[in-house]
Amino acid sequence: MVDLLLDAGALLGESPRWSAPENRLYWVDIEGRKIHRTDPASGADEAMELPEQVGCIALRAGGGLVAALEDGCALIDGWAAAPRPFGPAVLAGKPEQRFNDGCVDALGRLWVGSLTSDKANPAATLYRLDPDGSLTEIFGGLTTSNGAAFSPDGRTFYHADTPTHAICAYDADRAGGTLGNGRIFHQFEDGNGRPDGAAVDAEGCYWSALWDGWRIVRLSPAGELLQTVDLPVQRPTMIAFGGADMQTAFVTSAGKNLTDDERKEQPHAGGVFTFRVDVPGLVQPGFAG
Repeated sequence: MVDLLLDAGALLGESPRWSAPENRLYWVDIEGRKIHRTDPASGADEAMELPEQVGCIALRAGGGLVAALEDGCALIDGWAAAPRPFGPAVLAGKPEQRFNDGCVDALGRLWVGSLTSDKANPAATLYRLDPDGSLTEIFGGLTTSNGAAFSPDGRTFYHADTPTHAICAYDADRAGGTLGNGRIFHQFEDGNGRPDGAAVDAEGCYWSALWDGWRIVRLSPAGELLQTVDLPVQRPTMIAFGGADMQTAFVTSAGKNLTDDERKEQPHAGGVFTFRVDVPGLVQPGFAG
């Protein structure tokens, strides 16, 4: 059963991250320019306002957050602390682009991609941000970088360029932080939802939130559809696992650009939802910078 955790009314909720030490869910409202911290036990929610859009966040191994903003990445040393730039402002001078989805690998590096509003010009890029602040381009030619996640052994990297309706899997070199051969992991039909944010569970299954699809799907390591979880919102954006047993799924959603009729059909669009899963999720590594 899917429950509403927080009727947040987010414009573009994204990037849920579970903090085990705090028993809190961190997540962002990209277009609302906020980072949220929610207590699932009480439903209490705090919001940190930022001066610019925040595409994604990750917890840092030493405390605080790393955030991918409009032009570049930043470190946030504690709740409500001002972001301090970290690494090059690689998207400065590119107003049609901003950072979007990302995830941290086992060695504490942030894999983060951009999106472009100019969908006719696939100029968005996937990058790797290392703990020393260096930023490496992994590959380009994207419109909306999304769905970043690693298999439990770190040898497979999953990624979606959302408008293609496809999730790709790449051979990953854990030590070198490079990618090898890529292949189509799962191709969705047009018009039935597009792959947005994702997470991997302890069995190596990939959970994908389908924008405009009203659902979350679980795919086997071979890309087979195993499970569908229907949601009361049209635009789920990303899933994360948390709770004491890592068997609670948290799903963010978007509430922007809906007609009056659509809002009546989904009054909690932009909310954060939860449901229980049989297989626990993976504990996410912290960014080492």
